[in-house]
Amino acid sequence: MPIFEYSCKECNHEFEALVFGNQKAECPKCHGKKLAPQLSVFAVSSKGASSASSSPSLGACGSCGDPRGPGACSVGDLD
Repeated sequence: MPIFEYSCKECNHEFEALVFGNQKAECPKCHGKKLAPQLSVFAVSSKGASSASSSPSLGACGSCGDPRGPGACSVGDLD
């Protein structure tokens, strides 16, 4: 399913929307139609094991989900 990211030009709300066929996206906050498409970042999933996926230091942080890996964020420094 195509997921697109937009920024509403009327209320500056940023959101994602599923858009099917000739359907037009609409801001869920103000129902505005003047939208600016945003550059999307996408994720790729592979089914095979690789050296990158088997290394625990390359995964997301278990505390906050930071994609740089465990210890990359400052969640532990908040004490």
